[in-house]
Amino acid sequence: MRIVPRFSELTADKLGKAGLVREISFGTNTTERMIVIEDCANSNAVTVLVRGGNKMIVEEAKRSLHDAMCVVRNLIKDNRVVYGGGSSEIASSLAVSKYADTVTGVDQYAISAFADALEDIPLALAENAGLSPIEEVASAKSRQVAESNSAIGIGVSTMESDAEIATCTTNMKDLGVFETLIGKQQQFQLATQVVKMILKIDDVITMGQYQ
Repeated sequence: MRIVPRFSELTADKLGKAGLVREISFGTNTTERMIVIEDCANSNAVTVLVRGGNKMIVEEAKRSLHDAMCVVRNLIKDNRVVYGGGSSEIASSLAVSKYADTVTGVDQYAISAFADALEDIPLALAENAGLSPIEEVASAKSRQVAESNSAIGIGVSTMESDAEIATCTTNMKDLGVFETLIGKQQQFQLATQVVKMILKIDDVITMGQYQ
């Protein structure tokens, strides 16, 4: 099937085939109509109709769909994954901190600061869960070192006794929590670039200095 600019150029070989073509109306406003073409022979296009009680719900659903499609796109580009729950950041922090011990001079302080910055994500996860961030991250770090398991992170599990939700350091592999490797790499690279741009600013001009 191809696009035909003028009706006069329509011929049988330029037309496509569909099993059903219908018009539907939705919502309380009957003027909102949509033409639905179903059961096409060789179509790779898919239309997702998002509906909701108000505009905010619709926009949130659209953002969720967009995020899901971005994850699928990233997996198609590179199917490697890392475990979530802050486990990858803690593992990276331990590796960078270990490397910092082998560096001498002023560079060691910058590398150590980078390792500390990687822990901000698991710290934020623990804080949002209402727990002590320092204790939870310290527990996850100690378990990663003791068990030689980089999948230990800040996880959420359900207690069978009273069905309460408990947050603790746990194995993200067992919970099935993971993120795409390409997405995590982009996060680290963008965050590092922002910090480098800020560090290049050697002076701050206040409003009074313009006059």
